[in-house]
Amino acid sequence: MRVIAEDGEQLGILPTSKALQRAIDVELDLVEVAPNATPPVCRIMDFGKYQYEKSKKEKEGKKKQHQVTVKEIRMRPKTDTHDLETKLKQARKFLEHRNKVKFTVIFRGRELAYKDMGRDLLERVVETLEEISEIETPIKMEGRRMTMMLGSKVT
Repeated sequence: MRVIAEDGEQLGILPTSKALQRAIDVELDLVEVAPNATPPVCRIMDFGKYQYEKSKKEKEGKKKQHQVTVKEIRMRPKTDTHDLETKLKQARKFLEHRNKVKFTVIFRGRELAYKDMGRDLLERVVETLEEISEIETPIKMEGRRMTMMLGSKVT
């Protein structure tokens, strides 16, 4: 097998026993780096330190990515204007953090006869948030719920 020393120097092709003895002498591990190569390549290194640095790099990479989550805001067709403003302020905050916001209007009992009130409410939401959001899923009726999904505009 081809052996690479701890300082990166190539030791050449050595039998497994000699490579292992060399690793034991310097109190490090013999790690197979490229098993499919001919001959296989092994490196003398501190395997625990290697794993630790690898996990640190993975954590650093994860810090830079943003997970998009769906936040849901529920309303009723007779939601008052002040309550709506509060919910829109919260939705604006979600959209600024690049999350998707699902607006749901829930109809109870005889409110189902006033679907147009729910649609008007959702259209008012779209008008208010149009400068920072775009419609991802248009308004649709699902049983007793009217839903719509907004996503933040890419800037």
